[in-house]
Amino acid sequence: MMEKVSEKSILAPDEVLKVENLKVWFPLKRGIGEALRGKPRRYVRAVDGISFTLKEKETFCLVGESGCGKTTTGKAIMRLVPITDGKVYVKVPKEIAEDLWVLGTDILPGNVVDLAQVPDRAIKPLRRVIQMVYQDPYASLNPRFTVRQILEEPLMIHGIALSREERLEIIAKILETVKLVPPEEFMERYPHQLSGGQRQRVAFARAIIVNPKITVADEPVSMLDVSIRAEILELMEELKERFGVTYIFITHDLAVARYICDRIAVMYLGKFVEIADARRLIENPLHPYTKALIAAIPEPDPENRKHYRNLRIKGEVPSAVNIPPGCRFHPRCVDFEERRKELSEYCPVKEPPLIEIEKDHYVACWLYAKK
Repeated sequence: MMEKVSEKSILAPDEVLKVENLKVWFPLKRGIGEALRGKPRRYVRAVDGISFTLKEKETFCLVGESGCGKTTTGKAIMRLVPITDGKVYVKVPKEIAEDLWVLGTDILPGNVVDLAQVPDRAIKPLRRVIQMVYQDPYASLNPRFTVRQILEEPLMIHGIALSREERLEIIAKILETVKLVPPEEFMERYPHQLSGGQRQRVAFARAIIVNPKITVADEPVSMLDVSIRAEILELMEELKERFGVTYIFITHDLAVARYICDRIAVMYLGKFVEIADARRLIENPLHPYTKALIAAIPEPDPENRKHYRNLRIKGEVPSAVNIPPGCRFHPRCVDFEERRKELSEYCPVKEPPLIEIEKDHYVACWLYAKK
């Protein structure tokens, strides 16, 4: 494989992933009557045109209510669901780029590949670049495998260690890394013999044992006791520093996002409504939906409650099949209700663009876009 070193790479030197206008639509089945009448096919627009970049050793957070599309975004980047449209550029090591090229994948300058264009037969090498930790450690581990077998399987699949002795040595080291010590006591245990926190540590060990560049963590602490959550979050930080892992962290809890994330993107009905540095977004939210999410964070000290702490959004999240026209949030927006006469020609009519209000702080809201 000859790399075109003279051409400029799509990704900047410090970027590992770039998503452009990603869409994931799931078609709905049509009845015989609908097909005969020629009714157009309807789609669940789970992810409907989002763009972002991911820098090395960054924790990028996707936040939103259930059904907003954040988990589907993670699965699309993993190629676990089909990508309807858009580009997902990822930087891969040279040896993996060569394997992908042999399997019929186009390699762009800088050893970059477009995940949306990678053929199915070439997905396997990409698993060494992007791994995923699932929400439920009870369901994500094979109950018939011991911890040793769970961690040995990816090594055997990817041919990382050929001899059993090498694999056992790697497994012992990774168990020590995730604080399951002594490793000999855990290797032959089954998942049901572990606590929830220990299971999630095994899940992280399974993900990083192939040394991925990106790890998608889908609500990895939501099913754990509060006392265990901080330990797992600290473990993630240690793994990031030790292995240089970049995280896409998916959560509905802004309090957790503030603790671990560098940047936060707030999703609503398949779209980003606000993106900013984690601290800036929590302390100075601009979009009404972001303010409502922050209002839901428990705050015991009345002095620390801001003016939007009593903000409440009305109704339920609309269906991703019948998305409201204009701004997707306007049917539930308190600001629109209070300023209906001023905003009626914008919010229900046109979708707001995602604009930069201040450096690296983006918001999609007509309260700012119409100025």
